[in-house]
Amino acid sequence: MTAACHTGLYLPIECEILSVSELTPAEKLFQVRRTDGVPLGHLPGQFIQVSLLGWGEAPISVASSPTRNNFFELGVRRAGTLTGAMHQLKVGDVIGIRGPFGRPFDLSRMRGKDLLLISGGCGLAPMRSLIQYCEDRPSEFGRISILYGAKNPTYTLFKDDLAAWNASARFACSLTVDNSTGKDCYSGNVGLITSLIPPLTFDPSKTIAAIVGPPVMYRSVITELKTKGLTSDRIAVSLERQMRCGVGKCGHCTIEHLYCCQDGPVFWLNEVEHLRGAL
Repeated sequence: MTAACHTGLYLPIECEILSVSELTPAEKLFQVRRTDGVPLGHLPGQFIQVSLLGWGEAPISVASSPTRNNFFELGVRRAGTLTGAMHQLKVGDVIGIRGPFGRPFDLSRMRGKDLLLISGGCGLAPMRSLIQYCEDRPSEFGRISILYGAKNPTYTLFKDDLAAWNASARFACSLTVDNSTGKDCYSGNVGLITSLIPPLTFDPSKTIAAIVGPPVMYRSVITELKTKGLTSDRIAVSLERQMRCGVGKCGHCTIEHLYCCQDGPVFWLNEVEHLRGAL
């Protein structure tokens, strides 16, 4: 195999930062473009490995749709050495990327269906890629409901997007926060994301749900969805693991016999609910 064949798989590709904006005190949104002008070529739900010389590499989900080809976006939480260094970057700086990697959302099975898109915390970043895809191809999907839960109003991601989705006739959008104080100037729902599910009305035979968020929310959300009649083959979950190589070699992200970086991160629930440690 030539060196060119390794580029993007094993060797990082240079990308230029086009813009940086603050989402919350701990998260920033980076708009990025490959310096060779080639589109990233991802699908909603996939991730890339981002590297900075001298700081290492980390997996980060793509937060924008492939239907918006001139750039791609990364929502980055400051959580470690590499992400801390990324938060110091400015427009014009260069990062390295490998990928995209992983199994995306199954768009072919979602087409023609009503969608229930549920995310918590920074899980809205990869979900945003799917929401934008649905927004740009409205004829391909039925009714779309967006449910999002954040820790508090300050740490609510993509506030402008949420406001636009809430105002759009294309989406039904519901937001909740775990807690709020009088200082937040917030008048919306307060409570766990599971509180948004019982009031929903949908036909489980025509609906597919997708869940992205912290592992602690999965079992309770799945229980509520099954109470509403959704079966495991109609619930997609994006599983959170610390990817290292991205190519199924290091074994760091294994779930029994599955490699989350290659067989996932998006799975149908009936593929993984019986596996120890999957949820």
